[in-house]
Amino acid sequence: MATRTTPDTPSASAHHKTPVPRSRVILASLIGTTIEFYDFYIYATAAVAVFPALFFIGVDDTAKLLASMATFGAAFVARPIGSIIFGHFGDRIGRKATLVGALLTMGIATFLIGLLPTYHQIGLWAPAMLTILRFTQGLGLGGEWSGAALLATEYAEEGKRARAAMWPQLGAPFGFILANGFVLFLTTLMSFDSTADSSNMSHTFMMWGWRIPFLASLVMVFIGLYVRFKLEETPVFAQVLKQDERVKAPLVEALKTAWLPMIQGTFIMIACYVLFYLMTAWILSYGIGKVEKGGLGISYHDFLMVQLVSIIFFIVFIPVSGWWADIAGRKHQQLVTTLLMSLYGLTFSFFISPETIGTGEDANIVLLTAYMSVGMALMGLSFGSMSAYLPELFATHVRYTGSGIAYNAASILGAALTPFVAVYLNSIGGVGYVGMYLSAAALLSVLFIAITGETKNRDLHTIGR
Repeated sequence: MATRTTPDTPSASAHHKTPVPRSRVILASLIGTTIEFYDFYIYATAAVAVFPALFFIGVDDTAKLLASMATFGAAFVARPIGSIIFGHFGDRIGRKATLVGALLTMGIATFLIGLLPTYHQIGLWAPAMLTILRFTQGLGLGGEWSGAALLATEYAEEGKRARAAMWPQLGAPFGFILANGFVLFLTTLMSFDSTADSSNMSHTFMMWGWRIPFLASLVMVFIGLYVRFKLEETPVFAQVLKQDERVKAPLVEALKTAWLPMIQGTFIMIACYVLFYLMTAWILSYGIGKVEKGGLGISYHDFLMVQLVSIIFFIVFIPVSGWWADIAGRKHQQLVTTLLMSLYGLTFSFFISPETIGTGEDANIVLLTAYMSVGMALMGLSFGSMSAYLPELFATHVRYTGSGIAYNAASILGAALTPFVAVYLNSIGGVGYVGMYLSAAALLSVLFIAITGETKNRDLHTIGR
């Protein structure tokens, strides 16, 4: 059991004097999440355009895509486990060392995916090893987010926590741009068209080109490690060490004293996850999918361009979210944003159905880009302040564990199932069903945001005391 401090315990701001430049804190929190999300998105892209042909068998394209999406979802099952493992060390030995471990775990797994033999070379061992490495990716990301969020919030100035905490959130769109931009460059260089070449095993991209982004991640990992080794422990956790407030079993302590915030945080995050993986993983499979299978038949190259343009709105609205949450409060900002998400889901059938967008070369790329940009703007508003909102729900000695479990448990409910369920819903009822799925998830999050207190003015040392 942790030693409880009195109300006179110095606040985080009192301990904020530190020789560590703020630019280094920003870079350390941003570069790690950028690398982690780059690794994650490289897999998501390949899971739609490459893996169904190289790692799975069967004559039905939808069945192979569903199998590939199932391995994509394996990482989300691993993420809560990763949050428990890395959360234990993050709350016991510190944020810095744990973040280094999380980065290495993700980086090595991603590199090894780039070396895997395919089903045509070793049979069922190929999808089995792919699933294991995808699971390992999930372990790494499960420990990364909460540590990066704590790094930013526990160094933040008083009254500016959401704006400081938005920096690691920018790693998600930056990683997406790096991943999809790299793939776009390679597919252009190698003249790869998913609508015509995804089943051509002799195409250069299908033979070895797809491996390059996975192998290249190792270079970025070394850069991230260099930055994080030069960092010092956060002043908030340094005080925990000084006053010996650590607990022997952070998971047990969190389950005993912070079970309610973990439930609240999990369901607050669900809508954010559903929207994000609809706008990144599922919509890619929908956009480049064959028309006769319910897709739009847009070329892989063109659709990556659409995603790269829309992701700019994700980047722009993350800082807006941090500013809004610091001014109006986390609860107000998240309630308004999530209600807008629910309304957005109801418009799927009006704006991105084949009847509206068109298919193949006749598809209305401008309309699709505009519609996805609105979704990404909502994503930025939701995601930007989450790295302040969730950590603020927990006491310092269980903050890494508690916020990590909440964030990553939501990944199972809100993200792991989303691409799989969306593919199925589109196959039986069209994109309108997919939109209703988003609306339902958003309303569930609204309910939990409404019953969760405001955290804007809470002292990071006294939460839960």
